[in-house]
Amino acid sequence: MYQKKIYILTGSICIILGTIGIFIPGLPTTPFLLLAAWFYARSSQKLYHKLISSKVLGEYIRDYNRKKGLTLRRKIAAIAIMWTMITVSSVFFIKNIAGIYTVVSLGIIGSIVMGAIIKTVKEE
Repeated sequence: MYQKKIYILTGSICIILGTIGIFIPGLPTTPFLLLAAWFYARSSQKLYHKLISSKVLGEYIRDYNRKKGLTLRRKIAAIAIMWTMITVSSVFFIKNIAGIYTVVSLGIIGSIVMGAIIKTVKEE
């Protein structure tokens, strides 16, 4: 019972982070939404279907599901763009150390998810 609630909470946090990632360069969107879908699929079919049916957020998940992963080239490009934006934000825009640590920590999580968890598929 507690596990279900923890999964729903974690999935909801991932949705918030993924949504923020749409607007803030450097914060990944797709990995957080895929994690949210994973957590919801294991805790609440209602929330899972609501997420994948979403006109905005569901598109990211449906695109991933069609291809069953990302090509190595897309993974490298996504991680490179993410870290470029993290670096630019940390050097030029974020003025406090806590903000820099937060952005870098989220970048590390996004890189791990993108590089190690999301399946690599061959180019078409």
